Order: sequence, then C-alpha cells, then structure tokens
Amino acid sequence: MPSTEWRETFLPDESTRHAEQAHVFSELQRQRLKKHGHGRALHRKQVAALRADFVVEEGLPEYARQGIFAFPAVHEAHVRLSNGNFSTDRAPDIRGFAIKVLGASTPSAADVEQNFTLVSQETLKVSGSADVVGIVELSTSTPGTALRKAAAKPQLTRSAVANFRDMAKPFSGFATHDFFSIMPITFGDYAARLKLCAASTTINKEARRDLAADMYARLADGDLEFLFQAQFFEDEIRTPIEDSSVRWDAPWVPVARLRVSRQTPDEAFARTVEKSSFNPWTAATEHRPLGELMRARQAAYSLSWRNRDVARPS
Repeated sequence: MPSTEWRETFLPDESTRHAEQAHVFSELQRQRLKKHGHGRALHRKQVAALRADFVVEEGLPEYARQGIFAFPAVHEAHVRLSNGNFSTDRAPDIRGFAIKVLGASTPSAADVEQNFTLVSQETLKVSGSADVVGIVELSTSTPGTALRKAAAKPQLTRSAVANFRDMAKPFSGFATHDFFSIMPITFGDYAARLKLCAASTTINKEARRDLAADMYARLADGDLEFLFQAQFFEDEIRTPIEDSSVRWDAPWVPVARLRVSRQTPDEAFARTVEKSSFNPWTAATEHRPLGELMRARQAAYSLSWRNRDVARPS
C-alpha cells in the first residue's frame, strides 16, 4: 500500500543556489533569443498544439481520490508537444508532452488549472539540480570550452553521457511513446510519479522524419486516447523521493485518460498554446511538485517566463 511517510530533502542555502542556477538558463535563453527570437529557454520547438479532454476515472482507490482526481469528471485540456532542442525530428532529444487541465475542481477549490509536464525519459541520471545546470552548460559550450569543462568534472561528464544515451534511444512518435514526470508530485498526503501511456502500438517508420505530420495523420483517421497513470510512494528504498535516476519499483495505477479527438492543425490555437505557460507549479494545492530538482526548476522557470517577450494569457 502507498505510504504517507515520504520526506523531501532541503539543501543549505538552497534558494540562493537555485537563483544562481536560474541565471544559467536565462543566459541560454538570451543566446537563443539572438539566433531564434523570443521564446522559452528549453523546449522551444513546438511540434504540435492539441485540444483534448482529461477524463478522471471512476472507481479509483481511496488513496488516489485526491485533488482533481477526487471525483469522476471530464475537463478541457490543452496539449503542447515539443522537442527539447532546435535539431531535426530525427536527432536524439528529450521530447516534451505538456498538459494544461482547465476548469478542474477539488474538494477545497473550484475552477483549478492543473499543469502536467512529462518527458520521453522515465529517469534523469543526475544527483541534483547542479548536475542539470552543468550538463546544460556542457552541451551549449563551444567544443574547446566543453572539453575543458569535461576534463575538470569527470563525474559530470559521465552523467551527461549516460543521459545522452537515453536520449539517443529510438523515439517512435508522440502517439506511440510513453511519457513520464521523472519527479513526483503530491497526491494529497501521498506522493506519486506520473506516466502517460502510448495511445497506439502501431509504429509509423516514417514518423521521425516529421513528428507533427505523424500525429496529425493519426488524428485525421480518428481519436487518440492515452492512459494517465500514477505510481505511489511506498518507501525510500524502492521509491526514493529525491533521486531522479532511480526507476520506481511500485505498481502503476490508472487514474485518468487523455482523449485527443480528431482534429487538424489550427494556427491560431497553436499561437495561443505557444504563448501559454506550462508550469508544473501551476497546480492544485494537493498536487505540488516534490524534490530539490523541481524547486530549482521553479526558480529557473520563473525567470524564463519573465524573459519571454510574449503576450501573457488572460
């Protein structure tokens, strides 16, 4: 059974560290602004913007009936599919599947917006936010600078190589790949990692040439339905809260479905989605992100959002 005995670990001077780390992403954003124009620091390349329904299942176990999952319901949702980098769809990358659930209700609040940000890797092989920043700096440096940094920090280099190997694994497309939260969120008094299961097992071998074309071709034929699952904390050995490199050893529990109905590309809607914020900290009080890595992400995201020269959604 899930446990409520989870704990977060807070580092000394954590807020100062996170503020300093956020400026690394701000500088990356500034560099990309010069070359590509205004936009996000990471996951700038929007592949597709989709309208969807987020359907909370009936008959959930009591421990899963928390926050927006407390009652069976159908909520409007916006979906943003993205590549982490500006490279072609064929290149190794971390893909993003972001979901904005609109107008949800919880036992304590109505009209709640809940954001889920998922990626194509189940784990991230880092020891904390400092490693993430170091890998970003390494990957965006000139070859000479990158070599010097790699020589000075061999452990960081090993971490970067391990994560690149995960990125290099074949990606069959957004409809046929699973997506994960990597870090957990709260589920009321419980904690859980999240998974969006592939909507189809039918692989299109040409999908990697054009990921958007693959998705819209499927949606021209019919609806797509993704199963949304939660994996609950049991103990620090099998389900560690802070360690993003560990694949949790606990059952996946279906809690919702993401239903993407038949649709074609909509340029106006795509602009709206591109201008929107998909922030995991935009969440019901029952579903706040957990862990040092996510607290660092909150600081970086806040600065990135202020730096984006886009109209803020009303």
